[in-house]
Amino acid sequence: MSHNWGPYFIVPSEVFETYSGSVLLREEFDEALLHQELEDLGLSGPILRVTNPWYYRKKNTDTWVKIGESDDVDEDFPVNWDTTSLENGQYEVMGLMHVFVKKAGEEKGIARSNIVEITVKN
Repeated sequence: MSHNWGPYFIVPSEVFETYSGSVLLREEFDEALLHQELEDLGLSGPILRVTNPWYYRKKNTDTWVKIGESDDVDEDFPVNWDTTSLENGQYEVMGLMHVFVKKAGEEKGIARSNIVEITVKN
């Protein structure tokens, strides 16, 4: 059974779908559901770290370009993204959250992605 622990994309408002200039990307997760997922996968153990790299790509293309990465759980994994060098149009932004646990003396990891469509209009 899969538990939807996230990641959940955070935007300044529900209707903020157009990006211009410098944008702060952030994401959160549900720790209780994460622990349930780890338990179901047989990976329950202490969480060593959580990291969230961010990527973007122009809509209908295949290659993701890394924006940055954060392991700042307390601030919801913030990464600044400067869109001024991008041409206007439709893009996708992906947060790829990695969770690492210690299980039987070994480090194990799981990951989940969250993709949102946005419009860049500089």
